[in-house]
Amino acid sequence: MTKPFNDTILKAFRGEPTDHTPVWFMRQAGRSQPEYNKLKERYSLFEITHQPELGAYVTRLPVEQYDVDAAILYKDIMTPLPAIGVDVEIKKGIGPVIDNPIRSRADIEKLGTIDPETDVSYVMDTIRLLTQEQLNVPLIGFSGAPFTLASYMIEGGPSKNYNKTKALMYSEPTTWFALMDKLAETTITYARAQVAAGASAIQIFDSWVGALNVEDYRTFIKPVMERIFTELESTEVPLIMFGVGARHLALEWNDLPVDVVGLDWRLSIKEARDMGITKPLQGNLDPSILLSDWNVIEERAKAIIDEGKQHPSHIFNLGHGVTPDIKPETLKRLTQLIHDYSKKN
Repeated sequence: MTKPFNDTILKAFRGEPTDHTPVWFMRQAGRSQPEYNKLKERYSLFEITHQPELGAYVTRLPVEQYDVDAAILYKDIMTPLPAIGVDVEIKKGIGPVIDNPIRSRADIEKLGTIDPETDVSYVMDTIRLLTQEQLNVPLIGFSGAPFTLASYMIEGGPSKNYNKTKALMYSEPTTWFALMDKLAETTITYARAQVAAGASAIQIFDSWVGALNVEDYRTFIKPVMERIFTELESTEVPLIMFGVGARHLALEWNDLPVDVVGLDWRLSIKEARDMGITKPLQGNLDPSILLSDWNVIEERAKAIIDEGKQHPSHIFNLGHGVTPDIKPETLKRLTQLIHDYSKKN
């Protein structure tokens, strides 16, 4: 490594003082980068992630181009599912499509377990390549949360209303909890392996859990999340919780044994603090703002930084992922603004 290791974001994750607000962007790897789009002309997402050299290249590219304070592993939340017996394909313009959706307890009992070093060895090799040879910033590993994974497994693909998922949850709670237990085991094993390979933090994405109300979250989801984060505490790396459209669940996340609560743009940092969230916060610029004029971007970003600096600690991020139409130069300029402005104020 030519640069000294930058551990600023790890300090912020732990609630320690930092000399600037650290930043990374969800889906910063790939998406709008021309180098990535050239790769996609030759390789599918599946092919890129299965070749450690390519996966590492895509992962480290935004660190080199934008000067962000962390890398996020380039892969998909569906990655561990084939290992346990889920037939999933990422279809362009659709997303994950599953040919053998869960319909019964018998379907759950057919699911196996994951051995990360065997079943997803390419992920482990990518992590080792990045952390041992290529990165001068921490690498964030991640996993999908049980509800979000279950929603794909039950619906058979993306959904707007999650009717089949909720119907199974409400009408067959024993079956539901059996699925939650299976996915908890998978998540814990997979996340632990990422840390063992070199990941410095783990983010759990429960992207679609905002579809549930608070009471149902407490009944059907919170126990499994308690189990996951409690068991991952032994990894001794920062643990981050994130979901979309879930402002009503933020206090529930604050109760979990997590280090960082991630916010989307629907809940401001000030509102989160006022409602009683005490843990370090991550977020939360609306990605669509990055398609606006620079003066709008600058104003909104500074406001988030100002709110974040009122309480320790804050990690700047988007409220969801980078979209393909966001220009790389905008992300680079935004990173510089965050670093410079937060140092001065």
